[in-house]
Amino acid sequence: MQRVVVLGRGGAGKTTAARRLGKVIDAPVLELDRYFWSDDLTATPPARWASVQAELAAGERWVMDGDLGPYDVLAPRLCRADTVVVLDLGLPRCACRALRRSRERVDFWWWLLTWRRRSRPVVAAAIRSYGRGADVHVITSPRQLTAFLRDAGPDTGPDVGA
Repeated sequence: MQRVVVLGRGGAGKTTAARRLGKVIDAPVLELDRYFWSDDLTATPPARWASVQAELAAGERWVMDGDLGPYDVLAPRLCRADTVVVLDLGLPRCACRALRRSRERVDFWWWLLTWRRRSRPVVAAAIRSYGRGADVHVITSPRQLTAFLRDAGPDTGPDVGA
């Protein structure tokens, strides 16, 4: 695992999972919200966003955390990813987490509420189109995420030459 994209609905724990995974695989974590949204929460135009991502994805090792829903351009990071993690946790869990985290705009809540029906198919199609060589992991529970992170660490088995 060298270049990992973490996707999922708001409140799914993308940032926390990406930070933990970055430590496990010793790779820098790039929180895409920081690059995408201006201080006044204006979205980066699609062409510029694709260019920014291409620059970020040029690195050899990274974990990119972010799913920007209808604003997103997935191709630049998926084309470079060797691993894609989709956090597909339930709506009640994600909504509670989002409520605790901060006040959000109406478009955020619409995206969160309709993610499985509207955004998940778009994400799946983008992965099929641009992430063809990537290992894809769909995580549906905190327990699965814990197991994935545990298994993502360096191989602890015996040396091949031993």
